[in-house]
Amino acid sequence: MSDTAEPKTTLLKTALIYDFDGTLARGNMQEVSFIPSVGMGIGAFWEEAERLTKDADGDGILMYMQLMLHHARQNGAPVTRETLRQHGEAVALFEGLKDLSWFDRMNAFGAKYGLEIEHYIISAGLEEMIDGTPIRPALTHVFASHYVYDDKGEAAWPAVGVNYTTKTQYLFRINKGVKNHWEHERINHFIPDDERAVPFDRMIFIGDGDTDVPTMKMMHTKGGFSIAVYDPRSNERDQKKVYSLISEDRVNFVAAADYREGSALDLIVKGLVGRIAINAGSMPADTAD
Repeated sequence: MSDTAEPKTTLLKTALIYDFDGTLARGNMQEVSFIPSVGMGIGAFWEEAERLTKDADGDGILMYMQLMLHHARQNGAPVTRETLRQHGEAVALFEGLKDLSWFDRMNAFGAKYGLEIEHYIISAGLEEMIDGTPIRPALTHVFASHYVYDDKGEAAWPAVGVNYTTKTQYLFRINKGVKNHWEHERINHFIPDDERAVPFDRMIFIGDGDTDVPTMKMMHTKGGFSIAVYDPRSNERDQKKVYSLISEDRVNFVAAADYREGSALDLIVKGLVGRIAINAGSMPADTAD
């Protein structure tokens, strides 16, 4: 046996982090099949949720989640994990995601540059619905709103509500390798940068708008990268609103939410993965030229 065997190469963990609604899928996940299933119009549901939130001086995410339970019970169809998973199957994902080619391509591209790509979601939407989408097997972890269930398996009340400001805490959970909502000791405990699971400068966040601005801004200031995406079918006014995030120094790039090979988003993310590899010193010699 040779004593000159090549040392094993350890891939450096790198995180692609996504919002869900408007980023990976068109519109809000609740609107596709759940709201119609309880006999409501989309506008009427959100108007009621907003009114109840203001009346209670409450959190909008928790209030919409409770409203979903209320209307489902009124229709004699209590919410379960399985019913939510089934509604998640109907979510309209953007091009290039359903067949998992985006995830496979990014994983392979990262490995070529000495990086292990992990895929995370941070969403105000429902984890149970995301579990029903075809992309769930490609995801490392999902941080999203979800319910707690009673002994009959029916959703009893919201267990977690992820809103636009609480989203930022999950960057720290990814950073420190904490893949749950409840553990706070490790989050608050000092950990040297070189011992953290995924440094901020090896993170790329992809989001779509106002509710992602605090996360994008934090990502931007922590040394990571942020990309604002828009629905390719959206009007010019909506697109200009997203582009303004660059002029306000809140994001690094803007692109259409098109996850197919060769799209602008595909090229931007590959470019950022390459930059991360160079900054981390993980790029193999045969790719450095």
